[in-house]
Amino acid sequence: MRTGAQYLLLKPAVWRLVDVQVHGTEHLDGLEGAYIAVANHSSHLDAPLIMGSLPRRLSQYLATGAAADYFFDRWWKAAPTALFFNAFPVDRKGTRGRKGMAGNLLSDGVPLLLFPEGTRSRTGEMAPFKPGAAALCISRNVPAVPVALVGAYAAWPYKQNTPPRNRPTVHVVFGHPMMPQPGEIAHQFNERMRRQVLELHDSTARAYGMKTLAEYAHTAALDKARTTQDNTQEKQ
Repeated sequence: MRTGAQYLLLKPAVWRLVDVQVHGTEHLDGLEGAYIAVANHSSHLDAPLIMGSLPRRLSQYLATGAAADYFFDRWWKAAPTALFFNAFPVDRKGTRGRKGMAGNLLSDGVPLLLFPEGTRSRTGEMAPFKPGAAALCISRNVPAVPVALVGAYAAWPYKQNTPPRNRPTVHVVFGHPMMPQPGEIAHQFNERMRRQVLELHDSTARAYGMKTLAEYAHTAALDKARTTQDNTQEKQ
């Protein structure tokens, strides 16, 4: 059912909404077994874009971490999330006691898709990565596959309630699998993964004349400063 749902329903629907350009699948030729795909998170398109862009042999059993408090709080959201994305709940608030599920899946040979930022970007900039994915790679001795999504935020930003129009272009960029180095702790590996995702994103964005994460961060900082100034003037 999941294969049919993903390849006959979900992927055609998303590929009709956006023009998907996939880069770097040749970096995954030697990848086998469990791994963790880590990506920047900027829209509801992210998971289906990655799952649909991966080679079939790598996406067939891919399980996606989804926020327990958002996707699993109602049955009518949990059921399609589990069906289309082979999703499992990720606790963002420390109240649900499912911390061992991701590790158990990896131990069973199931690859994971995780978004280390923890939530979608509100501004297009990339937030710091939480170290959970890096810690899992170290404890289970599995590689991380860095993935950059370029243009997904512009296509479907956080505050936009309707799907994309005019089929904007989105690039899905896969980097070389990364293994933790001997003696490397989670925070160090986490930062290496984040830098690689950022580099993949911004090099692709510059090549195709799209907005870089650095530019999104600059715009967000200017907007925040402007809002602070306006609030100060109102109080005066």
